[in-house]
Amino acid sequence: MANVKDLNSLPPCPVETTLLLIGSKWKVLILRDLIDGKKRFGELKRSVGSVSQKVLTAQLREMEADGLVKRTVFAEVPPRVEYELTQLGFSLKPILDSLWAWGVSYKAQLAK
Repeated sequence: MANVKDLNSLPPCPVETTLLLIGSKWKVLILRDLIDGKKRFGELKRSVGSVSQKVLTAQLREMEADGLVKRTVFAEVPPRVEYELTQLGFSLKPILDSLWAWGVSYKAQLAK
């Protein structure tokens, strides 16, 4: 759990800082799914996969506290909640693109 509140609580290594914020399997998949735009909780749960509701909620709360995800609650019955990446969260897109490309290359190497 990152929930970084100030610069002094961050590790000295920038790679470690990044991993602290997005290092969990679920956070990376949440980022992947929110790159394309806003999603409701149920949509995220289906697209992320076998994550439990409790874990998904906790991961989203951490990402919101870290400034990566914005949560919008609509005053409707039943209540509607949407999640989207903040500008800071969206700045992780090149990292996700690199992970995607590396994964494709790795699978191609295994297929040889």
